Amino acid sequence: MTTTTTLRLAALLGALGVGLGAFGAHGLAKFLAAGNHAATWETAARYHLLHALALLIVGVRQQQQPGNAALGRAAGCFTGGIVLFSGSLYALSLTGARWLGPITPLGGVLLIAGWLLLVRAAGAVKS
Repeated sequence: MTTTTTLRLAALLGALGVGLGAFGAHGLAKFLAAGNHAATWETAARYHLLHALALLIVGVRQQQQPGNAALGRAAGCFTGGIVLFSGSLYALSLTGARWLGPITPLGGVLLIAGWLLLVRAAGAVKS
């Protein structure tokens, strides 16, 4: 993933995370509480925002280390992880569709892979 793409995605995902967090807390509060899904929505928003920030940091590091392939892979994992992990939790909260449950761990694996790729990226740094 290119530096520009990473930084744009980080900014867009960050804005979307704030918006969805606020929407869940205010616009959907009664709906989510009725289905006991408020905590699920909050978890989705928390992981969404945390990993949007991680993606922003990856983009900044890509500017500093343009040849570091592990950073691009980490960006892809964080993006996919947000979509699958948080996205499935948002959808589960809104629909109650239990079949979405198995998708969530796949997103979690991508988020973990993103962090592990950052370990690899740090090893590629020449001091």
